Amino acid sequence: MAEQLAGLADDRALLGRTSTAERVSDILRSRIADGFFPPGTRLSEDSIGGALGVSRNTLREAFRLLTHERLLVHELNRGVFVRVLTVEDVEDIYRTRALVECAVVRGLGEPPYALQALRGAVTEGQVAAVENDWKSVGTANIHFHGELVALAGSARTDELMRSVFAELRLAFHVVDDPRRLHEPYLTRNRQILQALEAGDRVGAEKLLEVYLRDSLERVVEVYRRRVGEGAVGGGDD
Repeated sequence: MAEQLAGLADDRALLGRTSTAERVSDILRSRIADGFFPPGTRLSEDSIGGALGVSRNTLREAFRLLTHERLLVHELNRGVFVRVLTVEDVEDIYRTRALVECAVVRGLGEPPYALQALRGAVTEGQVAAVENDWKSVGTANIHFHGELVALAGSARTDELMRSVFAELRLAFHVVDDPRRLHEPYLTRNRQILQALEAGDRVGAEKLLEVYLRDSLERVVEVYRRRVGEGAVGGGDD
């Protein structure tokens, strides 16, 4: 926990003089998504509040916001923990992804599409793979799908999927072989990008449908095994 808190203290400067619970929750959401606080970790009010230099009330409001987003859970007389997803949670996340991401691609309209950020996410994943950094490949994959959703130009959709992707990262952190999970999608992301570059949104949607179905099967298989082994859990404060 000491290492996580040291990293969290580096974020204190982001708060500035306009510190709010929303900004604290943004910082904690990013840290949870990046795996600094793995699923099952108890979050200490004193330690985290001290690292960020915020009041107990501000931190509790941030916790409340993240609990509403299903990233944290409050356990009576025990405290606040990073949520451990169930297999049913993972399945629901993928249902939501399929509904939203496929609808975004289907509704793109006529090409050309603004694909610069999508290309950047593909390159990000390829660079991370060359460096054998499979956790970062997973991050790049999330970035790719976030940029895909952003093609809709809807702030509401972006906000909805930001929470969904953050929840998905909770499942990714349980996986014991991130290369096996993420490597196949480097090629699939590139294929979706190429279809959109060619103006083939129908083909891109079909690729995406298969992608999400296969990804769900792979994640659930690994997740079910790891949860069954009792492999989920973090440290204390």
